[in-house]
Formats: sequence, structure tokens, C-alpha cells
Amino acid sequence: MEFNVKSGSPEKQRTACVVVGVFEPRRLSPSAQKLDDATDGYISSLIRRGDLEGKPGQSLLLHNVPNTLCDRILLVGCGRERELSFTQYRKIFSHGVSILNETGSMEAVFYLTELPVKTCDISQRIRHSIEITQTTLYRFDQLKSKKDTTRRPLRKIVLTVSNRRDLPDGEQAIREGMAISQGIKLAKDLANMPGNICTPSYLAERAVTLSRVYSNLSTEIIDEEELQNIGMNAFLSVSRGSRQPAKLIVMSYLNGNPDEQPVCLVGKGVTFDSGGISLKPGAAMDEMKYDMCGAASVLGTINAIAELQLETNVIAIIPATENLPDGLATKPGDIVTSLSGTSIEILNTDAEGRLILCDALTYCERFKPAVVIDVATLTGACVIALGKHPAALYTNHSPLGHDLINAGKSTGDRVWEMPLWEEYQEQLKSNFADLANIGGKEAGSVTAAVFLSAFCKKYQWAHLDIAGVAWQSGPKKGATGRPVSLLSQYIIDQCKSA
Repeated sequence: MEFNVKSGSPEKQRTACVVVGVFEPRRLSPSAQKLDDATDGYISSLIRRGDLEGKPGQSLLLHNVPNTLCDRILLVGCGRERELSFTQYRKIFSHGVSILNETGSMEAVFYLTELPVKTCDISQRIRHSIEITQTTLYRFDQLKSKKDTTRRPLRKIVLTVSNRRDLPDGEQAIREGMAISQGIKLAKDLANMPGNICTPSYLAERAVTLSRVYSNLSTEIIDEEELQNIGMNAFLSVSRGSRQPAKLIVMSYLNGNPDEQPVCLVGKGVTFDSGGISLKPGAAMDEMKYDMCGAASVLGTINAIAELQLETNVIAIIPATENLPDGLATKPGDIVTSLSGTSIEILNTDAEGRLILCDALTYCERFKPAVVIDVATLTGACVIALGKHPAALYTNHSPLGHDLINAGKSTGDRVWEMPLWEEYQEQLKSNFADLANIGGKEAGSVTAAVFLSAFCKKYQWAHLDIAGVAWQSGPKKGATGRPVSLLSQYIIDQCKSA
């Protein structure tokens, strides 16, 4: 998909389609009004007859409109102007893209970027438009023998600005939108791959391949023998039941000041989670291929920032493994000693994400990080607490949490801060080890984060539990690519404030 930015009047655009908005009730947006003026009231006469009310989800495709240079005009319902939120804008834009892709308009000039979206400036609207377009058109059909093809798919979109002075900001927004969309696509593709293909070794190979594209990105793969020598026993306790060897993927993007402390991103990479000996119920277990969405989002974020060539230093650490039952698999009641020296009683082998993350978080210490952010589909309890809209945020450093919340607000990839109080530590006490790996039924997402916090005392840290947002179930089952947009925006913001 090609994206460009320009300014100009809608009636003068030589293109397959011009896209403008109509507010409810039957009120033309500024660009729709310009078209109406140029066509002697042609559009308003259709609106008055009741052809379009302006409600969200409505659209009207017009052909050969007099006194215009375009082949078609697409009117898109935008709802009530005062109620136009970021979420509503995404739906409006996505609807327009879908209509054009289905009706043979291979290129279009969108004036929807003029819509007054709350808290969004023109640059944000342009960037979001690119992400929305790519999300709307995304298909995962690599493994299908017969692919659904569109005869004349949408190939080019021009996004408009009202003033020429906005063009430089618009062009930068396009660069950011395309890079982040590329990262989101990578995250989705990896997560949607089945577990028999996307193994820990496959993830490692994809990381190495990505590092060959960018000169300032390098990748080191640490195998099980070295992990044993290092002392990452909590991590290895999860991989013991699998015939697929575990891998610790360490990616270094170094494009900032050599003295600048890096941001460390840690992604949970359980490529399939059966629960181990504490076996999960069979229903919907196929969706446990998505238990590596944290790893996928970290890889996607690295892809985005490398494509943008941001002047910063970022280390990505991905512990990758399967969690399967086997004669060698870890048993409930087993005790292991983590890389930090902390002993852990494993009461439930299905609480495996925190076991691989705790060793990865300790491993981060060697990089003397400015901050560490871990991303994981960690707990079903998070979904019960917050549903499918925000990710859960936990942090030991309020300014870091504030920055992540703001990045989430500006991207629509939202997070909600949860408590990390010391009272919850009581639930993780063990009679036989320093910590238990579960804290009972109450506050499951919180106690998982509290467990991780025990390994993050030497740096500023945040944990994103993305179990509710990383994928969707049902007829549209698939990975969402979250929180690539949030993490990329956070790093962009840090570069701007440096």
C-alpha cells in the first residue's frame, strides 16, 4: 500500500475516488460542503432526499458527479460531530477503506483526516489512518492453498491536510505510520503462525533475519546449554517437557549516544502453552499459540524503531520456549533456583510465563538499563479484571507508568494502571522456598506482577499484561499486534524529550 500526503480542494482531485464525511443529521463536513458548492448542490440534494443520514456505518458511493475531476465520491457517515472520538474515527476510516477495496477504487484521496477527533492533531490522524488502513486490509493466508483475492484492490491512499505548512508534519506522520504498521504486521504474522511452525527456533531465526536488514541491529541466540551454565533454571524448568529447545533471543539496537542507558524490552515467548503437567482444559487450547504475543510485539517494536532509525539504544530480550507435559516436565511442588538466586516453589506449571520472565528480567541487569518494560500474555485474571480493551499496567516507578499511559492515550493502545502493593506479597509465601509461583484465586493478575517485581528491584520497571488485548477470539480470530503501537510511541516520545 502506498501513502502520500497533499493539500488541495476535493473537486480538483484527479483520482478514482474522493472520500468525504457527512455528520449526523445530514450535515456536510467542510470538504463535502466544497464538493456540494462546486456541484451546485448535487450532494445536499441527495442528502435531503434521505439517501444518507450520516450515521456511523452508513456510506454512499456516487459516480460521475458533475463539475468534479474524480471518477467517484464516497460519502461516509461520521455520526454526531461533538461525539467524534478516536475509537469512532477508527471505525469511520476502516469502513471507508473496506468499501473502496470492495468496489474497485484502486486509489483514493481521503478528506476524513479533517474530522475534528478529540485529542488528536493532524499528524496523529494521519498516522492512525495508516495503521487503520493496514489493519483493515490485513489477511493471514500464507498457509491457505486457495487465497481470497480482490480483483482491483486498493493500492494507493492520499491523505489530505488543510494547509501546505502542515505537509512536513504529515510526511513525518506517514513515515511513522508505515514503520509502526510494518511492526504490527510482523507481530501479527508471528503470532498467527501455528505452534508447529512458530517454534522457539523459528522465532530465533526471524530475529536473526531481521537483524540482517538493519546495520545497527544485532542478535545473539543463547541455547539451552549456555542457559544452564548461566543459571537460568526458572526458565529451563518450563522447557523441560518440550522436545523443542529453548532459546534466549537478545537483540541490540544501538543507534544512540554510546553512553546512553538502553531501554530494555522483555517479551514472553511461550510458542505453545498446554499448561504443562497442570494441563489446561481442551476448549480453545488452539489459542495458546498466542502465548508468545509478548515476544511478537517486542520483535515488531524493534522492527518499527529500526525502520525509523530512531536515535536511541534499545535491548530486546525474548525467552522462547514451549510448555508441554512430558516425563521430564516440571511437576507441581518442584523447587528451582532462579538466575537471581531466589528459590521458587512451582505450585502450578501453568503459571509458567512468570518463570521465564523472572530470569529474563534478572538478565537485564547486565545492560544497566534506563528502564525495563516486560510484555506478556500473563494471566487470564487480567481479562476478568479489565476485559478486552486496555492492557494492565504495573510499575515500580510512577513517571514510567505516566509515560506509558500517555503513549497509550495518543495511540489508542490503552493501558490501565493496577496496584502493586506490598500487602499482596503475603499470597506468594511458601513453606519451602523463597517464593511460590502463584498466589491463589484472588487478584491473580496482581500477584503475578508482584512475583515479577521481586526480580526488578535494581531498576525502573513496568509490566504490561496483554492477555486481554493481544488477540481476539470468535469468527475474526487472530492477533491484534498490540502493544506495538504503544511501545513504539513510548520510545518516540523518549527520543523527543531527550
